[in-house]
Amino acid sequence: MQLLKIAILASGRGSNAKAILESIKTGALHAEGVVLLSDNPEAEALLMAQDYGVPAILVNRKAHPSREAYEAALLTELNHFDYNVVCLAGYMRVLGEGFLLGVKAPVLNIHPSLLPSFPGLHAQRQALDYGVKVAGCTVHLVDAGLDSGPILLQRAVPVLDDDTEATLSARILKEEHQLYTEALQRFQAGITIQGRTVKASAKE
Repeated sequence: MQLLKIAILASGRGSNAKAILESIKTGALHAEGVVLLSDNPEAEALLMAQDYGVPAILVNRKAHPSREAYEAALLTELNHFDYNVVCLAGYMRVLGEGFLLGVKAPVLNIHPSLLPSFPGLHAQRQALDYGVKVAGCTVHLVDAGLDSGPILLQRAVPVLDDDTEATLSARILKEEHQLYTEALQRFQAGITIQGRTVKASAKE
């Protein structure tokens, strides 16, 4: 099985990034974390990555005059490394077409809803406002749209009558930490995409 060489993009605490790196450390995931990049100089993920021995690089969005200039700088830093998958782990920017054309491997993202429901920011609040009884999380392939790429894996989380945005978010986040590793395992085993449907690759 091919070794996954994972590049991670994160903007905040990096809890999903940490879950991935911990899965590598424990042997649950046959992979290597090759770099973590962040757009946010205050991201806790930068220090967390260093604790796991992973290079941590800041590409500050505010240091660049436009999204295109920022993404070009991000690509330059990313492409210094040997990677075969990119994981967005709490990365709070929509990647433009220029970045997606320049990246050398598939890009995965985790989102705290059962897509295609509630894309974008504050998905848990959206779910509560809509009154759904089941929420959850999704790992999907990234395309040029907003949380619109083909779905790799999903996990459902019940919405309780007394849930707040904070309590629902916490329960979903716990599932995200497990789901991302499972999705990477599935990706590593081989997938094919037929239209919007992701399937396991046929074994020879």
